[in-house]
Amino acid sequence: MTTTSTSTAAPHRLQFPAGFRWGTATASYQIEGSETADGRSPSIWDTFSRVPGAVVGGDTGAVACDHYRRMPQDVALMADLGVGWYRFSVAWPRVRPDAGAPSAAGLGFYDRLVDELLGHGISPWLTLYHWDLPQVLEDAGGWTVRDTADRFVDYAVTVHEALGDRVPVWTTLNEPWCSAFLGYTAGVHAPGRQEGAAGLRAAHHLMLAHGAAATELRARGAESVGITLNLTVADPADPASDADVDAARRVDSQHNRLFLDPVLRGSYPSDLLADTEHLGWTEVVRDGDLEVISAPIDVLGVNYYHGDAVSGRPDPADTRPSPFVEARLSMPTRGLPRTAMDWEVQPEGLTRLLMRLHDDYPGVPLVVTENGAAYDDTVGADGSVDDPERLAYLDQHLRAVHAAIEGGADVRGYFAWSFLDNFEWAEGYAKRFGLVHVDYDTQVRTPKSSARWYAGVCRTGHLPDPEPLA
Repeated sequence: MTTTSTSTAAPHRLQFPAGFRWGTATASYQIEGSETADGRSPSIWDTFSRVPGAVVGGDTGAVACDHYRRMPQDVALMADLGVGWYRFSVAWPRVRPDAGAPSAAGLGFYDRLVDELLGHGISPWLTLYHWDLPQVLEDAGGWTVRDTADRFVDYAVTVHEALGDRVPVWTTLNEPWCSAFLGYTAGVHAPGRQEGAAGLRAAHHLMLAHGAAATELRARGAESVGITLNLTVADPADPASDADVDAARRVDSQHNRLFLDPVLRGSYPSDLLADTEHLGWTEVVRDGDLEVISAPIDVLGVNYYHGDAVSGRPDPADTRPSPFVEARLSMPTRGLPRTAMDWEVQPEGLTRLLMRLHDDYPGVPLVVTENGAAYDDTVGADGSVDDPERLAYLDQHLRAVHAAIEGGADVRGYFAWSFLDNFEWAEGYAKRFGLVHVDYDTQVRTPKSSARWYAGVCRTGHLPDPEPLA
């Protein structure tokens, strides 16, 4: 006799720790629009996006999501989704136009934003720099010159004086690797310079700006100060190949340890210095700089989208500008699923990354400040947007975060990128990362199915068993 048992047990749930911070994130140039409103001056992205061929479709951030005018409605929508934290960036050219005197009107927008967030029970997490350098400073040399770091500290003080009484967490820089190497070495991001070692000089001055600003903010009573780095997991495409193993080491040194070691250990990696000695970039490093850069931080923001398979045997057909100044490398594919950005989906890499940070750089709390995916969303006949691939991506990466926590990593929060579809840098409006769909013609916002799912996670702090993709 055969019997069939039907289980009535509740689905297994992964529970996150009490107090875990659930949030979402945006960046000023990607959503605000109103590029000249209230005296805002041009940024390097205003200039770069108007260079023919620099951005897909010739798009700019001139309108973006029109958030500058629609901010109260956007915050209300965020509250409806149950988000407890909102990570946003301040536009330097808006609050200090042309890097000059503070603008009361520009600061007033962020003053209202912070009050609106707090009024809806959402905690503000402020990023001072998400790539929109005032063009006037780029005209004077940008991040390749030391003065820009000094001007950044002046800007940071201005913002803290206006908002420091209500903002609990301050991030100095977002993804300085992109600012330095995509902007000054590969030239595929603003300001569009392809000058090799200029990326290393820019990286040093960016970190100097971070350290000096962090020290100043803490002296002025900032509750929590940190930096956000986009980090990768670099694996040799062929572990048996010496060339591939060495290529992975070099990517790790220039992408990860170039920033982690000075900020958290007060020194540059010795192998990086040996690899790049011939470039002469360390002439910009002065006595005392590394002590400034390694000022204590309260939180390390981790941005992760994918890892990298790395080969030291470059593909001659790949003529894209390389951000790695000491060698041309190739990034072979591994048969993993890919997003609309053509990025591999590698959630286990996030677990390994968080555990590596826990093991190699202990004592610094971690927060995943960006994680998300672009897919080709379709608006249904009823106006809804069902995005099961994005939902699955978020679920898989949250499980990867949970695995790291169970492994002992001190991970204290997760911010989904991005709250809204937005201007996606060199991809223009062609790629959509948002939890909320934006119709750029009408500016109508529509929460996607991933947003409704994430709202449940934010409210409960647990992940139910994943639903299979249709």
